[in-house]
This record gives sequence, C-alpha cells and structure tokens, in this order.
Amino acid sequence: MSAPTQGSILQQPTSVWAVAFAAVIAFMGIGLVDPILPAISAQLDATPSQAMLLFTSYLVITGLAMFFTSWASSRWGAKLTLIIGLVLIVAFAAAAGSAGSVDQIIGFRAGWGLGNALFISTALATIVGAASGGVASAIILYEAALGLGIATGPLLGGFLGGISWRGPFFGTAGLMAIGLILILVLLPKPHTRPDPVPLSATVKALRHPSLMALAVTAIFYNYGFFSLLAYSPFPLEAAGRAVGVEIGAHELGLVFFGWGLALAITSVFVAPPLIMKWGRIRVLMGTLVVLALALGMLAVGVGSLVVMIIGVVVGGLLFGVLNTTLTEAVMEATDLPRSVASSTYSGVRFLGGAVAAAAAGPLAEHVGAATPYWVGCGAVLAAFLVLVATRSALAVIDQRAEEAPMDEAMAVATGDC
Repeated sequence: MSAPTQGSILQQPTSVWAVAFAAVIAFMGIGLVDPILPAISAQLDATPSQAMLLFTSYLVITGLAMFFTSWASSRWGAKLTLIIGLVLIVAFAAAAGSAGSVDQIIGFRAGWGLGNALFISTALATIVGAASGGVASAIILYEAALGLGIATGPLLGGFLGGISWRGPFFGTAGLMAIGLILILVLLPKPHTRPDPVPLSATVKALRHPSLMALAVTAIFYNYGFFSLLAYSPFPLEAAGRAVGVEIGAHELGLVFFGWGLALAITSVFVAPPLIMKWGRIRVLMGTLVVLALALGMLAVGVGSLVVMIIGVVVGGLLFGVLNTTLTEAVMEATDLPRSVASSTYSGVRFLGGAVAAAAAGPLAEHVGAATPYWVGCGAVLAAFLVLVATRSALAVIDQRAEEAPMDEAMAVATGDC
C-alpha cells in the first residue's frame, strides 16, 4: 500500500515523533473500552444495551464531525486544530473516568469523539509536512502508529480495566496530556495554511453515484464490523462462565489485542497484494462473503468460548482487508479532492457502526444472544448486494491509475479508524 521508503523512517524530527505518539493514543480509543464494557455494566448497574451506547455516542459524533473537520483545519491551521482535538480528548476522557453513571460516560464519549475527529483528520498531514525521508517514509510511520494504536488499545484497556473500569479512561487522558505537551513544545507553527475548504464540500460530494454507492456499502459493512466489536465482550464473558472460565478485563483485552493485531497486519501486508492480483471489486465482494460466513459462525457458536475467540480474531483479519480496500476504492471512485472524498465517506460509514452498537443490546435481550451476529451477517450480505447492483458504476475503482501517496495516506487517516 505504501511506496518504498527512502532512508530510515526512524530518522525523524522530534516534532514528527510527538504527533506520531499522540496518533497511537488516539487510535487506542477505538477498542479501549471493549474489555471494560461488562465491568461498567455490572458496577454501574447498567444493561449491556446501555454500556454499548459508549460506542454509539462516540461514533455518531465522530462521523458527523468528519463532515466539518477539513473546513475547520483549513481555517484554524494544523497545529491549532491538533491542540483543540487533544484538549477535548484529555478533558472528556478524564471526565468519563470520573463519571458516576453510564449516562454520563455516554455523554463524555461523545465529546471524546469530537476531539478524535479533529485530531485524526489533521495528524497525518502534519506528519507528512514535517517528516524527513520523503512522503513514503511518513506514510509508513503513520500506518505503524495506526496499527499499533488499534492493536494495543484493547490490551491497555484490559490491563488498566483489571484494576478499575475507570483506569482506561484516566490512562488515556494522561497519555494524551503528554502528547499535547509534546505538540505544544515541539511542533512549530506552519508558515502557510491550505486553501479554505467550503463548508458544503463534503455534503455535495455525496451527489457522485460511485461515492454514494461505496458509502452505502460501508454503512452496511460497518454495521457488521461493530456488531462484532461492540457486542462480543458480553457473549465472550457468558461463554467463559458456562465452562467455568473467568473472562474479565484482562482476558477480553488479550482477545481483542489479537483482533486488533490481525486487523493491522492484513490492512498493511495482505490487502495490497490481493488488490494487485484480483482488483478492488473482487476483493471487496469475496471478503464480504467470507465475513458474512464468519459472523454466521459466531451466531451458531455463540455459546462456545473457543468459537467466539476464533471468530473475533478471524473477523479482525477480514476487517483489515476490507478497510484498506474500501479506502482505496473511495480514492479512485471520483475526481473530487481526495481529502474531501475520504472525509465524506468516513462521516457516513461511522453511522452504520453507531446503529449497530445501539441495536445489538436490545436484539440480544429480546430475541436471543445470536441475533446481533445474524443481523450483522445480513448487513454484510446487503453490502455485497450493493456492490453487485452498482458494479458498472464502480468499474473506475479498478483502473490502474497512479495513486498519490499523500492522498492515499489521508484516506487511511480518516477511513480506517
């Protein structure tokens, strides 16, 4: 996916390392709460449905904010946008750790999502602008930060969550505060600002049929993604209890570390050769079918601890391929500025995840433990059918156009998180 490097990516200015460190922590926030959802549910007298709303509020605000972050950063400048995003994350993560009810945490996670959207949408451009060794080295460094954050978020959440459910929130706030100080001290203010982006640019982008088709595909796919990510801690805990194995925050952290590591590996090392061999449309269609089967396997084996663990990790492998392929497809689908196309796509796709996190709990409570996975399976098959129906309009995504490394990396920043 990335072009070859020129020199070592480790030979970077301190300002680049400051932003990269903060990026790792920002991406940790995606899976950080997974290991502590059962603990929050038990200790705050909340239902699983209420606990999973921590994902919903975060994703709704992140998605909506993505429509406006390019407009904001083009006017505020990169450094100020990063600082505002980090301040919001620190404040709302600490507030979540101090909360006395699950409703308060849900609200604070929404503010966290706003900060994350501002930070993520700006961090990559900052790294590319300041990195030595060329754009390719900067992209690899950023992808490494993304993968490290996604993989270690559940692990840190499990470790700190084993002490207290408040631990992951305070830990994130502390680490992000360090990142904020580093950026304040080490990142110079840029001499120029990018051309202003119109406020309406991202909304108008949805008029393009190919981008709309991919966005609808991503809504259904992300429903399946978060059916697994947000809901799985609860059936994992129940499956362990059934065989006399305690599945607490530590154990959930290890399982979802495997999920995140699998996702990071396939997104960087597996998806690109598959795309080169079969093309983006075939990779998307084939992987969606396999993902539907994996979700069906989780539904059938929802009471088996072994099936649950294997299914979660296999899901991570498939998610990595789909994230990268969908992101590249969005970049090739239109002649729009790619930062606008990726922001629009990201803003829409997060809404599918928000709906899944909100629906999974009630479905499990009122219909059955396997139901969220069956519905997720159906959503993934719906994504497949959207691709089938719009395949002629999407033919452009398989054209071997030369990709601009900076634009592809911007897509990773806003589309793969």
